[in-house]
Amino acid sequence: MKRDAKKPYNQYDNDLLSYFSKTYELNTSELIKEGLPICEDIMEYKKSSSHKNLEPVGFELQTTTIWSFPKRGNWATHSGDYRGNWPPEVPRNIILRYSKENELVLDPFVGSGTTIIETKLLKRQGIGIDINKNAIEISKRNIQFKKVDAIEPILLLGNVLKLKDIIQDNSIDLVCTHPPYANIIKYSNDIPDDLSRLNIDEFLSKMNEVSKELFRVLKHNKYCAILMGDIRKNNNVIPLGFNVMQAFQKVGFILKEIVIKQQHNCKMNAFWSKKSVENNFLLLAYEYLFIFRKP
Repeated sequence: MKRDAKKPYNQYDNDLLSYFSKTYELNTSELIKEGLPICEDIMEYKKSSSHKNLEPVGFELQTTTIWSFPKRGNWATHSGDYRGNWPPEVPRNIILRYSKENELVLDPFVGSGTTIIETKLLKRQGIGIDINKNAIEISKRNIQFKKVDAIEPILLLGNVLKLKDIIQDNSIDLVCTHPPYANIIKYSNDIPDDLSRLNIDEFLSKMNEVSKELFRVLKHNKYCAILMGDIRKNNNVIPLGFNVMQAFQKVGFILKEIVIKQQHNCKMNAFWSKKSVENNFLLLAYEYLFIFRKP
C-alpha cells in the first residue's frame, strides 16, 4: 500500500481503516477457499463474556519487576476460556505506561483479543493480527461492547512475517503481544506459518524473523513488549524466554525491563505436581515480560 510518508497513521485515516478491512476480507476468503482445518479442541470457545463493569475495580499500575495477578481481570468482555491468553492486567499496564491516547498499538498474535479489548477501553487505536481465522472471529465478538469515545480496533487475518504490504516502516507506537511458546499449545492442525505448530528450533528461527519485522514497523524511541515463558523437555529447562530476548536484541532492540510474571491457575496443576515429585523436577510458574525500546 503506497502512502504519503508525511501522512500519519491514526484513527482518523479512512484510507488505512478501509485498507485493513479490505485485506481482512480477502485473506479470510483465501483461507476458507483453501479449506485449512482448525484444531477444534483448542479453538473451541464459549460465547463472549460480558461482565458488569467495563473498567477494572481497584486497578493499580505496577511499580516493580514482579507482577502477580491471582484473580485475572473480570471486566469488560475478558475471559480465561481461551487457552494461553494473558491476564488483561498485563496489556493494561503496558499500554498505560508506554503509549498515549489515539496512538497505534499492534498485537500481531491477537488470539482472543485481550490486548485490543484494552486498547478500545483506553482510547488507543488497536490493530490485532492473527494467522488463525477462528482467533479473529473470537476477537471480533469480544470487542462488541459499547463505550463512549472508544476507538474501534482493526482486526486482520494475516501473517506477522508478511506485514510489509500492510504496515509501513516506523509507523507503530507500541507493540504489545503474547506469542505462542513453540508447540506447547497447538492452535491449529496445519495452517502454514502457525508458530504454535513448530518445534523449538523452528520456532526460534521464525522468532528471529518476527523480531526483524516488529523492529521495522515500530517508530524510533517507541516500545515493544512481549511475554514469553521457558519450557521443559526431558526434565530439563529450555530457556526459550532468553533465547527470544536475544533474538530481539540482535536486530537492534534495547532491553529496557525484564518483568517476572507469576503464573496462576495453570491447567492440570494437580497432575504435574504429582509428576514433579515422582520425577524430581520443579514446575515452571513464571513468565518473562521483555520490554524493548527501538533506538
